[in-house]
Amino acid sequence: MSEIPRHPNKDIREAILYAVSRGWRIEKAGPRAHIWGRALCPERSRAGHIFNIYSTPRNPTVHARKFQRYVDACTHTFRR
Repeated sequence: MSEIPRHPNKDIREAILYAVSRGWRIEKAGPRAHIWGRALCPERSRAGHIFNIYSTPRNPTVHARKFQRYVDACTHTFRR
C-alpha cells in the first residue's frame, strides 16, 4: 500500500486515518488544485462514493466531522 498523504490540519488528518482504516483510498490532488485531495470508498464502480477534502476549509473540525459521518454512512465501508 502506498504512503498516506499528510494533511496540514490535525483533525482532518485523523479523519483521513479513520477512513483509510475502513477501506477508503486517498488521492492527493495536483499542486494547483482547489481541493487538497479526494477520498474514494472501497466500491470501485460508478456506485462508489467520493468525498472532496479541502486544504483550508472554513472550519476544519466541522469538515473532519462531516467526512467521518460520510464514511460511516457509506454502505460499502468495511465495518470494524
